[in-house]
Amino acid sequence: MELLTPSRRWLRAEVLIVLALSLGRSAVYSLLALAQAFASGPLSGQSTALNTSLRENPWMDLLYQLLSVLFTLVPVALVVLLLAMTAGSLRQALRDLGLDPARPLRDLLHGVLLTAAIGLPGLAVYYLGRLLGMTVEVIPAALDTHWWTLPVLVLHAVKNAVLEEVIVVGYLVQRLERLGWSPRRIIIASAVLRGAYHTYQGVGPGLANLVMGLVFGEWYRRTRRTLPLIIAHTLLDVVAFVGYALLRDVLGL
Repeated sequence: MELLTPSRRWLRAEVLIVLALSLGRSAVYSLLALAQAFASGPLSGQSTALNTSLRENPWMDLLYQLLSVLFTLVPVALVVLLLAMTAGSLRQALRDLGLDPARPLRDLLHGVLLTAAIGLPGLAVYYLGRLLGMTVEVIPAALDTHWWTLPVLVLHAVKNAVLEEVIVVGYLVQRLERLGWSPRRIIIASAVLRGAYHTYQGVGPGLANLVMGLVFGEWYRRTRRTLPLIIAHTLLDVVAFVGYALLRDVLGL
């Protein structure tokens, strides 16, 4: 593959287009949802549901769930392709992202440790936000119960992790470095974006995800590995999505 050296103007346009197609767009809609929620009354009396059913027919719902996962990951394929064009090869782009299987056991261990470090404080911030009336009730899994419900929830967890960590951390950090941004400015920008597209859940989750973004951004800056971040993010979402679905069925939540 021929190595490309895009201009700063080209890189700025590329970053804006990628974000407009993916999580930048989500951030805009999320902030609008937060503003609407504030206008509608106290956040403590409101709720938002994740992973909802898309069709009444179970087989059509399954098809739409799988298509949703597939199409949501298209921007990830786009940024990997864009990075490959400037890195010289797909292999080098994956290596720069820290997605190559060079050290799977270490990545897994680091992912589990990050899960523990982020998960418990995140839950504490959520419940504190609920007590203070600054966070809506988040229903992690609102899918109807079918034989495929739990596997699809796991797929959604993987999808979220890959989308966010590859684009908001790996891709964005690399592109902003090429634009000459300082490390501190890059990490703050990445974290603010992560917090922004979670504000539909309320102020608490937005701040919690901003802190998570600071930790994950600094991790990538130091290690150049996104795979542990994807593992940690996946585990956090699996616990939230699948755990809620199981408790809902067992306890009638």
